Amino acid sequence: MTTSKYLPREIEPKWQKRWEESGIYRSVEDPDREKFYCLEMFPYPSGDLHMGHMRNYAIGDAYTRFLRMVGYNVLYPMGYDAFGLPAENAAITRKVDPAQWTRQSIEKMKCVQKRMGLSYDWDRTLATCEPEYYHWNQWVFLQFLKKGLAYRNAAPVNWCPSCSTVLANEQVENGGCWRCGSNVQQKDLEQWFFRITAYADELVQDLDRLEDWPERVKIMQRNWIGRSEGAEIHFPLVGSETVISTFTTRPDTVFGITYMVLAAEHPLVGELVRGTDREEPVRQFSERVKGKSTIERTDETREKEGIDTGRCFINPVTGERFPILVADYVMMEYGTGAVMGVPAHDQRDFEFAGKYGLPVRVVIEDDARSIKAETMEQAYVDDGTMVNSGPFDGRNNREAMSDFVGYLEENGWGQASISYRLRDWLISRQRYWGTPIPVVYCETCGTVPVPEEDLPVLLPDDVTFTGEGNPLAASSSFGQTTCPGCSGHARRETDTMDTFIDSSHYFFRYTDPAYEQAPFDPEKAAYWMPVDQYIGGIEHAILHLLYARFFTKGLRDLGLTDVGEPFSRLLTQGMVIKDGAKMSKSMGNVIPAEEMMDKYGADTARMFILFASPPEKELDWNDHGVEGSFRFLNRVYRLVCKNSHLFDKPEDRPDELPDGSLSLVHAAHKTIKKVTEDIRNRFQFNTAISAIMELVNELQRFSSDGGELQPGDRWAMAEGLRTVILLLAPFAPHMAEELWELTGGSYSVSVQPWPPYDPALAVSRTVQIVVQINGKVRARFEALPDSSGEDLERRAMENPKIIELLKGKELVKSVVVPGKLVSLVIK
Repeated sequence: MTTSKYLPREIEPKWQKRWEESGIYRSVEDPDREKFYCLEMFPYPSGDLHMGHMRNYAIGDAYTRFLRMVGYNVLYPMGYDAFGLPAENAAITRKVDPAQWTRQSIEKMKCVQKRMGLSYDWDRTLATCEPEYYHWNQWVFLQFLKKGLAYRNAAPVNWCPSCSTVLANEQVENGGCWRCGSNVQQKDLEQWFFRITAYADELVQDLDRLEDWPERVKIMQRNWIGRSEGAEIHFPLVGSETVISTFTTRPDTVFGITYMVLAAEHPLVGELVRGTDREEPVRQFSERVKGKSTIERTDETREKEGIDTGRCFINPVTGERFPILVADYVMMEYGTGAVMGVPAHDQRDFEFAGKYGLPVRVVIEDDARSIKAETMEQAYVDDGTMVNSGPFDGRNNREAMSDFVGYLEENGWGQASISYRLRDWLISRQRYWGTPIPVVYCETCGTVPVPEEDLPVLLPDDVTFTGEGNPLAASSSFGQTTCPGCSGHARRETDTMDTFIDSSHYFFRYTDPAYEQAPFDPEKAAYWMPVDQYIGGIEHAILHLLYARFFTKGLRDLGLTDVGEPFSRLLTQGMVIKDGAKMSKSMGNVIPAEEMMDKYGADTARMFILFASPPEKELDWNDHGVEGSFRFLNRVYRLVCKNSHLFDKPEDRPDELPDGSLSLVHAAHKTIKKVTEDIRNRFQFNTAISAIMELVNELQRFSSDGGELQPGDRWAMAEGLRTVILLLAPFAPHMAEELWELTGGSYSVSVQPWPPYDPALAVSRTVQIVVQINGKVRARFEALPDSSGEDLERRAMENPKIIELLKGKELVKSVVVPGKLVSLVIK
């Protein structure tokens, strides 16, 4: 008999080596087979992987292994989102080269992922920091530039005057620089943008095509794009020919306007107060507002601030003059940067008007009661009857909305309009560790794209990381160049691209990462794309997923692909929670993946992650649960080893099976059906594993019932064990390989056909037996209808719950009702 000791430290490296040497997980296009492209969001290579990270990979790998066994031609690659600020920060604080730090981190991560037994096609691995990858970022930029989807414009940035550098929003902490604490300023710089707004309507409309995306994610994207139908209204500035335009979704309230507020960044602010006694106070207020973060300015719960410019506008529908203020809650990037104030019918406006003594005018009344402006305690925001609204008095505001817009258009005061919260994608970053933007500036020719034949524009090595300014701007070897147009002197663009660009098309590149003529081979992409199943965290619901959708549509319109949506199905897995908080390095509550594998092995870690919670729910880390998964795998291992003799001379199925064997066959087919449906249709790995555990229990009982197994019993037991091994293969692949080899199976278990089930046999032949103690139901178990009373009593006494309840107690009496009940009396 083979040793029954489960030794993952010996088993797992053995099979990992065999998988790698045989190349069993390499993917090749095969038009005769149905493809399936499964992908997890690729990680940033921090180097340290904990069990929170590993949950994402375990989900994808288990699903992929199942898909291979059911016959799909699977593409399952892995890469690394390798550009970004952490590597540059490491260069500053640790005095290390970011490229070296990143590549070392990648190798460390890759080793841990291989130890987990993840079945990636490692031949397709890519890292976005390598020139052969970011070459295509630059190439796409040039194509977008030709199509008008890339352009340069002035835009406000977070500026640290002490460090002389631009800061990302996440680097601004309480209004200060994360590095030195200096007050952050808003500064206008020339920046590069992608015109994502050109696809705003399509991005909204196509969400309806994504039937297998979580509704929550689609709602988040719709809200982020923020498509709103309404009117753009033009307000003349008193004493000037200037007209200020605002967008509103409530044109029915225009008769109730009593003020207007502008964003601090609005270009009219300086002009309105120039040469007046309001110039200096407004300037100081505006500068203070610009120093606030977007999150702070748009916080609905805080008190809003404003300042009067001393200037007025005319409400065209009434001819009245009202004041113009600058307010901290108005953002230049939303709407037109000017907002009309209707305090009677907007709560924010109501509170602001109360603070600054601005008038309130009711123009929509509640049909159930009269509303007086002087007695209002809050804004009336519901529908009702229009009042104080000229020719629209007495009409329902909703029913009159389109007529009111027509009224504005007829009089030249405005027009119907659609507005978006979405703004063009600012891609410029004043950092070193990113993709150089392939543009040069020439005094003679102006802005000149780098010719495609000169790509990639490489990052230089002669840079110094001081934490002040952009290292690229200080590199003479990089900054000074020759103009491709006139061959005169030129300077390179020293901004690099937002790293979200790297992750916006990588899934195309996986289809042929060595292709040299374009970002991807169109024929291979046509076979593999779109991604059939995408897996990642909910935190990427907006930016990454939205940018990837935009990029795909842009690549489609370049003629590179026919695919309009990159991801057919999306699973957003829940977080791993430990000690009441998300598992993260900053919280100090991480369980390193290597530590877990050193102690229990990869298969145990995988089993616990997949068994403890449904993938989309939070997973509460539990050390006892890990121990339980380890014990279960040991139990399976011992059970197969104990019965390994059954596979020395495999038997054919006899024409007739004893009742016990037939019940085992029924249990096996029922389990196959359950596991298949739970994985394929519902991603419910936890209930699938639970079903396998129940089958193992049945096999153990069958094996331990005493007496020598008869021919039919031997066949049923062997088939049951083979079924368990095959069903466990997606979850515990190393042990499944070892046991499959032990039972005489051919290499590899990963490519064996998934066990089929007979619907007629997938119906349970068992009944549920209730166990009572002193008249109260304490447990239940499954048994054959004709099980003897002696067998039922034994099964009841072996139940773990019953064992616990009987500790220290005396069994006075037991009564068995065959097929129904075991009743115990204790004292």
